Amino acid sequence: MRIQGTTAPAPRWAVRSAHLIALIVLPTALWRIALVLGYPAGYTDAGFESFETPGAKVWMLTLSVVTELAALLTLGLVRPWGEVVPGWIPVLGGRRVRPMAAVVPAAFGAVALTAIWATMPLWWTFPHDDMTRLGHHLVGVIYQPLVLWGPLLGMITISYWRRTAPRAGR
Repeated sequence: MRIQGTTAPAPRWAVRSAHLIALIVLPTALWRIALVLGYPAGYTDAGFESFETPGAKVWMLTLSVVTELAALLTLGLVRPWGEVVPGWIPVLGGRRVRPMAAVVPAAFGAVALTAIWATMPLWWTFPHDDMTRLGHHLVGVIYQPLVLWGPLLGMITISYWRRTAPRAGR
């Protein structure tokens, strides 16, 4: 059974916030890719040595791709494909997405990301002997916005749930 989207569009603030999340994650992903490509990106020569192994490069590249994909998935909470599976997807295409199938992982992600990044503002209080002074500041600046990722995802998730969850009496 194929269903058209039946809910109101996402509020403008939620759409903008979902796009902002993708942009918040991008600088750190690009920074890690610079490390993968052999640019020390703020590390001292000794500090950069551990990033030159194949395992470290695979890890950093994988982390960059996965975090950006996770950030882009937030768009599903504000776009039609988050309510109805796109038609090009075999078997499921055209079917309605059950709201809780999106809300539960998004809510879990929001809580986890908030916990993970909650201490990031303390970056400035710890010494980083493996980094140059400029590198220490660069990393601090590009990672600080990640503090917003969890709370923004939480607010967007609540907005999605309010728009899509079945209401009594419908």
